[in-house]
Amino acid sequence: MPYITINKQHFFNNLDKICKKTKSKDKIALVLKDNAYGHGVHIISKLAVEYGISKAVVQSNEEAKEIEKYFKYILVLADIPLTPISKVRYTINDLNSIKYFREGTKVELKVNTGMNRNGIEMDELDNALKLIKDKGLVLEAVFTHHGCADELNEFYDVQKNNFQEIKNILKIKDIGVRLHSCNSAALLREQNFDEDMARVGIAAYGCLEMPKELSQISLTPILSLYAKKISSRFIKPGCCIGYGASFTSKDSALVSNYDIGYGDGLLRAASNKLITPNGTKIVGRISMDNSSFLSDKDELLIFDDATKACTFANTISYEVLTSLKPYIKRVVV
Repeated sequence: MPYITINKQHFFNNLDKICKKTKSKDKIALVLKDNAYGHGVHIISKLAVEYGISKAVVQSNEEAKEIEKYFKYILVLADIPLTPISKVRYTINDLNSIKYFREGTKVELKVNTGMNRNGIEMDELDNALKLIKDKGLVLEAVFTHHGCADELNEFYDVQKNNFQEIKNILKIKDIGVRLHSCNSAALLREQNFDEDMARVGIAAYGCLEMPKELSQISLTPILSLYAKKISSRFIKPGCCIGYGASFTSKDSALVSNYDIGYGDGLLRAASNKLITPNGTKIVGRISMDNSSFLSDKDELLIFDDATKACTFANTISYEVLTSLKPYIKRVVV
């Protein structure tokens, strides 16, 4: 079976650098949705607690239940539970959703500052605050999400200015709640971070990609994917490999088949393109449970940096990582 290693020292080094930006471990809310971006939610949660992180962010109430024992504070981004968990805060993403939350639920209000995905509109703020009060919900924070913090365009500043307007309104109304807007990329862009927390995901895992003009700190990937050999064979010139005969050998070659495929999360789009960190080339289409390489090694490092592996599938590191199936064994090194 394939397996994954998680490098503890790299993870802690990344968190050290992030902590220098937030100026406090207590201001780091680690994003653990989608099995901790494919890294293994329980492994990463335990390491985060060991490091001293007490806050986490997930997508659903079911994910919150998975990590409830690890953290003092959990923010759920997109769920309205029938039975809220006491230490969990739930996101209000739409004005009409407020009526579905149970009285006494701890909530955080998301404001759309320009990404136009989730969140109430800025001119709905007064109405939302009234509905939250009338429903008997406990408002603990107001936040937004940056859609272009890792891009060289004007939208990051537009959203930042819009959220500052929200902050000013809340200050005038004397509404004392936590305020947060920074994801990984936004945090790295900030010269003087002064919000109550930052929601840090991909940076902690060492796979944040930003233009060189915006990059400020060097982060190290913490996940490596390995596969084991199933079989080997010598092939002659003109031999084809795999489904669809998409690869034809020009020379005699030693080819081995390894126990990793798109069923495990290795993206099929990388067929005939992937090159391992050690320079070993994949040949033929990636199958459901098998992939062939020009190698005879008993064990093969498939990738140790999702920001490089993603280029072979013409995608982003997030997809490469979250595609890795939870059943793959993950070990801390």
